[in-house]
Amino acid sequence: MEEEVKQDTSETETQEKRNTEECEETAEASAENTETPEDGEASEEKDKKGFFSGRKKEKKEDAVKAQINELQDKVMRQMAEFENFRKRSEKEKSAMFETGAKSVIEKILPVVDNFERGLATVPEDEKDAPFVDGMNKVYRQLLTELENLGVKPIEAVGKEFDPNFHNAVMQVENDELEPGTVAQELLKGYMYRDTVVRHSMVAVVQE
Repeated sequence: MEEEVKQDTSETETQEKRNTEECEETAEASAENTETPEDGEASEEKDKKGFFSGRKKEKKEDAVKAQINELQDKVMRQMAEFENFRKRSEKEKSAMFETGAKSVIEKILPVVDNFERGLATVPEDEKDAPFVDGMNKVYRQLLTELENLGVKPIEAVGKEFDPNFHNAVMQVENDELEPGTVAQELLKGYMYRDTVVRHSMVAVVQE
């Protein structure tokens, strides 16, 4: 009888021990799955830090992009200014060259005039003389070099008077030409490319 009581008591203790262990395991599992207020606050704080960190990173990237755009804009403006300076320099250089060339040509033209006057006074029977032939060759060479530079004489005789190219110094009567037509060229005019270096000095048929 006593042995049966002891056995029942032992079984009861064992069952209670098992029940206690199961309760503890259930409590631990519940504790693991249940978020405490402190844990929730920590998680929320972590999310806030991540959000502000991301915003800070975005602001920094935006600032870098803005700085890059500003530098690119400055580079483009400087390149445009340099290109304008280069074109302006080339234009000024070209203008200076044109001015210098015209100045030299203006000084050479009187030499050409003197060659023409001198050759015009040579008697007919002396035109084949070696000296005269040499003068003719120098004169033709001078005209050829001027032509290579872009210098050409202005057409005058028989053309309608044009104040852009001709300078009328007198009027003459001429039944063969229309009034306002150039009848005589007193001093030959020349052009350098598209610019008049010296106007032709002419006599015009009176109207």
